[in-house]
Amino acid sequence: MNSNQKIVVGTGELLWDVLPEGRRLGGAPANFAYHATTLGNRGIIASRVGVDARGAEAVEELSNRDVETLYVQRDATHRTGSVEVALDASGQASYNIRSSVAWDFLEWSEAWQKLARETDAVCWGTLAQRAAQSRRTINSFLNATPTKALRIFDVNLRQSFFSAEVVDESLKQANVVKLNHEELPCVLNTLDLHNDNQSIKGRARALLERYELNIVCITRGANGSVIIGEHDMDEHAGFAVKVVDTIGAGDAFTAALADGLLRGLSIKEINEGANRLGAHVASQTGAMPAFDKKSSFV
Repeated sequence: MNSNQKIVVGTGELLWDVLPEGRRLGGAPANFAYHATTLGNRGIIASRVGVDARGAEAVEELSNRDVETLYVQRDATHRTGSVEVALDASGQASYNIRSSVAWDFLEWSEAWQKLARETDAVCWGTLAQRAAQSRRTINSFLNATPTKALRIFDVNLRQSFFSAEVVDESLKQANVVKLNHEELPCVLNTLDLHNDNQSIKGRARALLERYELNIVCITRGANGSVIIGEHDMDEHAGFAVKVVDTIGAGDAFTAALADGLLRGLSIKEINEGANRLGAHVASQTGAMPAFDKKSSFV
């Protein structure tokens, strides 16, 4: 292990995406941790699986991909999570997510507290906060991170598994927020946050100012992204690729965003690298495609 590596944690759901052609390992925090690892960081998943065959397989597969799994808890009562995924003709995914699974019951522990204190960047979303216990645990983790740590709220709205309270509290915990162009108006309406400038940039700026954030990033699918900081802004048109499926592309983008911020890159450099990595993942099958060791995205 390289002592100079940044500790980058994805906390929340770890699950199997069940597609028509079979199942693949997924969950936004796990995808994020994997891509953080491929970018040279110490990627860690903090989650929970059942004491079952799928749980053991999930841990083994992540370990084989060099993602640290020491902080994956085992649950003897609840099964490993799964999601039924459907893809439309353009490769866009829709999800049917199983409830009352292991990652709904994350436990706060001494090991997780120690990890939080050492964390350089942590990413979480709304989905894992649908259950009260996991929501408390995630908030405990965030509260234990160093003041200088990146706390990245990757909104990831799924079905009805979010509320104004969860979104508001997460925004207050975060210093970096990432969401897509479809989630942005939903979040602003949920928070009853409105301004005169209804452009994507204007809405993102309203979010940044209300919650005193360092960065707000709005992804726009094939049309790239906008990153807005307190004193800087960059808009990227994206990269044209043949889309196979979009599963995990946004999580790859977030990992590159975190990596660039940790490395002190400019917003323009970060935006280009994150779009490049996200587009590459969208052109591959699954959320965690293998990478050529010579590949460079940031």
